[in-house]
Amino acid sequence: MQQNNGIDKKQMISFAVLCLVLFGFMFYFQNKQTKEAELKAQQQKTEQVKNAVKQTQANNINPNVTPNSIQTASLGNSELKIEFSSLGGQVSKVELLKYKAYNHKTDNADQPLYLINKNNSNYGFQFKDKTGKVVNTKDLVFSPVVNGNSLTLTADYNGAVIQFIYTLNNNPKAELKDQFALDFKVRTQGLSKITSDNKADFIWDYSVRNLEKGRAQEQSHSEFSYAFNNYKDYDYDGRTTMTEEKETLNWIGVKQQFFSSVIEAKNGFTQSKGNQENVEEGEYLKKFNYEGFVQMTGSELNQDFTWYFMPLDLPLLKSYDKNFDEILPLGWSFIGAMNRYFFMWLYAIIAGWGLSAGWVIFVMTIIVKLILSPIMYKQHKLSAMMKVIRPEIDEVNAKFKDADPMKKQQATMEVYRKAGVNQMAGCLPALVQIPIFYALFRFFPNFIDLRGQGFWFAKDLTAYDDLIKLPFKVPFLGDHLSIFALACTVVILIYTVMTSGNMQQPQQEGMPNMKVLMYIFPITFLFFLNTSASGLSWYYFVSNAINILIILVIKYWILDEKKIHAQIQSNKEKPKAEGKFQKRMREMMEKAQEQQQTQQQMKNKKK
Repeated sequence: MQQNNGIDKKQMISFAVLCLVLFGFMFYFQNKQTKEAELKAQQQKTEQVKNAVKQTQANNINPNVTPNSIQTASLGNSELKIEFSSLGGQVSKVELLKYKAYNHKTDNADQPLYLINKNNSNYGFQFKDKTGKVVNTKDLVFSPVVNGNSLTLTADYNGAVIQFIYTLNNNPKAELKDQFALDFKVRTQGLSKITSDNKADFIWDYSVRNLEKGRAQEQSHSEFSYAFNNYKDYDYDGRTTMTEEKETLNWIGVKQQFFSSVIEAKNGFTQSKGNQENVEEGEYLKKFNYEGFVQMTGSELNQDFTWYFMPLDLPLLKSYDKNFDEILPLGWSFIGAMNRYFFMWLYAIIAGWGLSAGWVIFVMTIIVKLILSPIMYKQHKLSAMMKVIRPEIDEVNAKFKDADPMKKQQATMEVYRKAGVNQMAGCLPALVQIPIFYALFRFFPNFIDLRGQGFWFAKDLTAYDDLIKLPFKVPFLGDHLSIFALACTVVILIYTVMTSGNMQQPQQEGMPNMKVLMYIFPITFLFFLNTSASGLSWYYFVSNAINILIILVIKYWILDEKKIHAQIQSNKEKPKAEGKFQKRMREMMEKAQEQQQTQQQMKNKKK
């Protein structure tokens, strides 16, 4: 029998020491402060791009308006503080009071969280008067009157009165969902005398503010989202342009990683179109422009709308019953269901024990591994059996070295069949783990309960940790190295070394060496994880460390290779029924061999 190529006890000790070093390294850097050089560079960046979004000056819109003539008014409750501008009668500032935004200068989430501020949102209704002049309400000056929790903004245009009425629920006993909704009514009188249009064009320009640490990740999660068909259907659009000319949208919103600004039209938006454009640096991530029509009655614009400025918290979103929960990108179909009904549920239960977020993920990983343990056991048992029959596979390869590849493959399959080894059984664990991996890829950067939750040196498990700063940017890697990503890469490499010993080398010339590819994979994984949520890297570090422990336990305490060898020899002596899969593979090979022989005969005849 061939010598065992698995790791020995010395390697086990090396693995344990490596883990201790990694954990010691993590603790050592736990309280390390951000370098002054980074702060200075970040400050310079911020100063350079403060005006990434062009701010509209009042005197450029309306020559009769001066900055001193613009008034502001405010409404608020326990969740929102909203400020309004008399220029355009618009919402000019929205602060979510119970959340904080990431501060690049201090490397902490200690700034007020504004969805709207510094003119990054600009909206209005556009129509033509009878002279053909285009009029937009965002250019008009309104007079504000506050009455309790309601604000009325009134403007006059050539004798027509336009009113915007905003109402914010400030009852402390109101449902949570009502705290994030701003009622918005538009009322006009006399507009029919100056226009003959039956619809008004709603135009919304919005630049998404950078609120999180992981800029690239947050930017990729910023996109249009909307519902139609009486709130039944949902769609999103991350492309440069969006067009929905045939559908009537019930609401249109711009989502970010954890927050969303949405406007709902009670009678819907028609002929919708929009575009979006990335902003490379600074306090803004993307610029969005949306345009859609709203119906007018008798050339009067009397329509009801609702603004929603809300965190993407699943229970909150579902409470509206407007398909808002689809804004949260947890994955499609089975993937989304796994996140909604298993991982979120499991996290909530474990968090209820009083553990910190990082240890909750640790326990989650162990529970998932326990659930998958029967499948994992079969996989590792198959791996051990493959190692035992390796000498016979090598004999077949040597015997049929210069023979027809089909014959060699048939002989190899015969060895597996007699030994009772089903190669396809090893594919099942990999297939099971693919949807789990994708579900967690969606879970960690979108689960708001993890936002701002630190663990060791990672200040936010929904963003990368950047303890190791690089003096320059590396393509696809960035200007930092994530400790969690590095640790995960190391354990994946160890796991690869331990499992690749059972993989056959390519016997045919030109075939790729799968072992080399397996070693390359963990390195490429580093590039992927380095800018991803540190919670994801931590999960896969723990998961792969457990895989290594499982292999060691199975190897040294559960499976006896001598017994396995005896079992295989016994299987070979007994007549073994051919399985359906093996029969099908044999028939396919025989058919392919016949076709090959027929083609060869035809070639010989032509000669």
